[in-house]
Amino acid sequence: MPVLQRPEAEARAHLLDVHRYEVALDLTHGDEEFTSRTVIHFTAREPGDTFVEIRPAALHAATLDGHPLDPAALDDNRLPLTGLAAGPHALRLDATMRYSRTGEGMHRFTDPADGEDYVYTQLFMDDIQRVFGAFDQPDLKAAFELTVTAPPTWTVLANGRTEQLLDGTWRAATTPRISTYLVAVAAGPWHSVHTEHAGLPFGLHCRRSLAPHLDADVEELFDLTRRCYDRYHEIFEEPYPFDSYDQAFVPEFNAGAMENPGLVTFRDEFVFRSAVTDTERQTRGMVVAHEMAHMWFGDLVTLQWWDDIWLNESFAEYMGYQVLSEATRFHDTWTDFAIARKGWGYDADQRPSTHPVAPAPEDVPDTASALLNFDGISYAKGASALRQLVAWMGEKDFLAGINDHFARHRFGNATLADFLDSLARATDRDVHAWAARWLRTTGVDTLTPTVTEDAGTWHLDVAHTGSRPHRIAVGAYHPDPGHPDRLALRERFDVDVPADGDPARHTFPKAAPALVVLNDGDLTYAKVRFDAASWQTAARALSGLPDPLTRAVVWNAARDLVRDGELPPTAYLEAARAHLPHETELALVQGVLAFARTQLADRYLPSSPAAPGQPAATTRHTALTTLTALTRDILRRTEGPGHGPEAGLRLTAVRAFIDSATTPEGIQEWLADGSVPGGPTLDHELRWRILTRLATLGAAPLSALHDLIDAELARDQSATGQEGAARCRAALPDPEAKRTAWQALFGTDTGPELSNYLFTATATGFWAAEQQDLLRPYVARYFAEVPDLAARRGPALAKAAGRWAFPAVLVEEETLRRGEQCLAEGDPTPALRRTLDDQLADLRRALQVRATAAGQ
Repeated sequence: MPVLQRPEAEARAHLLDVHRYEVALDLTHGDEEFTSRTVIHFTAREPGDTFVEIRPAALHAATLDGHPLDPAALDDNRLPLTGLAAGPHALRLDATMRYSRTGEGMHRFTDPADGEDYVYTQLFMDDIQRVFGAFDQPDLKAAFELTVTAPPTWTVLANGRTEQLLDGTWRAATTPRISTYLVAVAAGPWHSVHTEHAGLPFGLHCRRSLAPHLDADVEELFDLTRRCYDRYHEIFEEPYPFDSYDQAFVPEFNAGAMENPGLVTFRDEFVFRSAVTDTERQTRGMVVAHEMAHMWFGDLVTLQWWDDIWLNESFAEYMGYQVLSEATRFHDTWTDFAIARKGWGYDADQRPSTHPVAPAPEDVPDTASALLNFDGISYAKGASALRQLVAWMGEKDFLAGINDHFARHRFGNATLADFLDSLARATDRDVHAWAARWLRTTGVDTLTPTVTEDAGTWHLDVAHTGSRPHRIAVGAYHPDPGHPDRLALRERFDVDVPADGDPARHTFPKAAPALVVLNDGDLTYAKVRFDAASWQTAARALSGLPDPLTRAVVWNAARDLVRDGELPPTAYLEAARAHLPHETELALVQGVLAFARTQLADRYLPSSPAAPGQPAATTRHTALTTLTALTRDILRRTEGPGHGPEAGLRLTAVRAFIDSATTPEGIQEWLADGSVPGGPTLDHELRWRILTRLATLGAAPLSALHDLIDAELARDQSATGQEGAARCRAALPDPEAKRTAWQALFGTDTGPELSNYLFTATATGFWAAEQQDLLRPYVARYFAEVPDLAARRGPALAKAAGRWAFPAVLVEEETLRRGEQCLAEGDPTPALRRTLDDQLADLRRALQVRATAAGQ
């Protein structure tokens, strides 16, 4: 499919002024197709030629100002509009469109729990063409008038308030001027809950089968929504710009959520069916706050072209965490950001595919390249940069600049230059120079301390590798006299690290502290190191640091040291074993366990003992044994009736124990008993988790495992149950099970292709680190077959295939060689190429970590 080139978009924006879309959709034509009729009212500023985008199953008719156009002129997704006269025009397109099973365009889903059907749109970037014809670029904003014909039992949701007309169709209120990618429709027999706040209708919507679970959290969700809404109105002078605020939890959603004006769509895993931790509730709250921030950043004021996606995502990411911490009960959001989110940015920024937060215009020449930039840099690094900007220029001036930006560009489009000009009007600092250093560069700076001492005086020198200025806090800690296992803050002071060179020496008239922590409070984006004495103190007393955010900075530094080959993976495991049983901050326990389980055990440590004559090495099996031992300690600590943090710690430990089990003993008994001794009772999520592990381990005869999977699916006939069964069956250590799963993933002759979620579930079950000999022959098949899959099924499945179906557990030179050959000769699509690039970069790092650890 031709992708929109930036020069084409600029030429079209110069030629056209788009006023209004009249869109009529008919969703009553079965489960494969729907009909779409569009009338676009626009003005040509001068005579010229252009095109409109549409990707139909069939284009039945097209007329321009009442004159017929030839539908056969449609070239892939472009219908030429030639010889336009200057002045007003009306373009009409009548088409039949296809439903999607990949979460792109108009996605259709049948709920296996009750057979009910649901559809919703995800039109981001350039998928509006799958639903109706449009001049599809962000700077051609227009008003949208929408009507939808749906089955009689359905409710239709849209960007504006909807009403059902006498003939059974639904009409949505006309939108203000918005970009094409922000149009939204969600239709089906929704379970809906309504309230009103600040004179606006608020709604929550989900599938009927999830109704009890949504109802259990209605008050929490509405309270979060109200509090965030009120906080945004305290800090933004521009009021909420739309006529309602609906939040719909939709099935098989590819992203976490989408900021459609007035109708935010979320993945419906956020309607919790099973027990979750308070940190997971906090994550859901952050997503609520993030998407609401987009009503201003992205919806009210929209980027002009996709090189400025950070103006959407970095701001929403920053505001989501900040507003949640200010307005709700979740006060430690930045600790969760540090341990669970920031590493996403650090990792992305150290791969060959890194890019600036704000790329140069020539680096985003088309929509395909723009789509690749929705990554840890645009989100986590961008938010970190904004946090540093606030620390540098002050929150008052920062918010003044934002409000100036909104006032100048409301319902319009803006660029990085526009935003920096608004900031510059609010401060005497040189924000343009700051932006050049922070937003136009790539890579991660590193800050390294040197601590010296003489005659009762200690000195701190900070070495700076990189090119950005940093304002950081430095924490100096010493042992707490009353509690030798704890550390107390002796002093905290600010250090300004210049962009070029190192800061001046800091001298203090005391003995050197036991621990020096650079970037204490985590206000900048940089890797930090320790002096030798400080690391010894941290390794001994990390859990005794008083502030969880400080502990997060130390854990992140340890993570970076492992990834850079400067700290053996065993040292990280020893620190986790020593400190996690005493850790009280749930986000830290979850983050450290996740890194130890998925990176250290599965990638950085070998799966089998060293060969004869080679140095002994800690293996994956030893790491898993260590993880089960420390989770047992947490389980012992949290025995008895528990609520809140203790219950969350226990649930986290139960999950990690299951995932790390090297034998079926214990978890098999839990499954049979239906509960963990001392709690919790096993819910659907835990039962599927245990079954997946038992299947992976081959814990019983295959027939018995098949029976267990079938019985669990009969117990849980939900979509999540279908995914759990697919994951378990693909995980079985059986050649026939692997062949069947592979055919489901990559075959084209076994019936309907897997939906995006069933694809991911099958792929994650397939690649099991315990089954490397069985799986090794599939490495060559993967790289031979994945380019065709990506080309056939589109960007969303390409990314899923590159991320989840990649043979990541086979950390071998042969995997790397095959992957590099695929990139060179396989002609992967842009989405697949980028994902494979990243996976191969991580594979190279894992091989290097293994090699370094073997020699340490």
